[in-house]
Amino acid sequence: MVRQAEPRVRTLDLSGEVCPYTFLRSKLALEEMDPGDELIILLDHRPAFDSVPRALRLEGHEVLGVDRSGDRCTVHARKGGP
Repeated sequence: MVRQAEPRVRTLDLSGEVCPYTFLRSKLALEEMDPGDELIILLDHRPAFDSVPRALRLEGHEVLGVDRSGDRCTVHARKGGP
């Protein structure tokens, strides 16, 4: 039986970044990753709290969770396949 490797998890701190750069930098980070790998995105630009998860879904990635805490948001995403 072939064991699948554990997904790699990367954190991308986009504090201080504004739209559309929050999505563009998230997209570029995911392009460097393998399908199934996970990206944790840290945001503090309120419009990105909704736009980044929505755009990631439209790009074919899975949003595993969105945690909003005051002026910060953490988006946990899994890169979609190929």
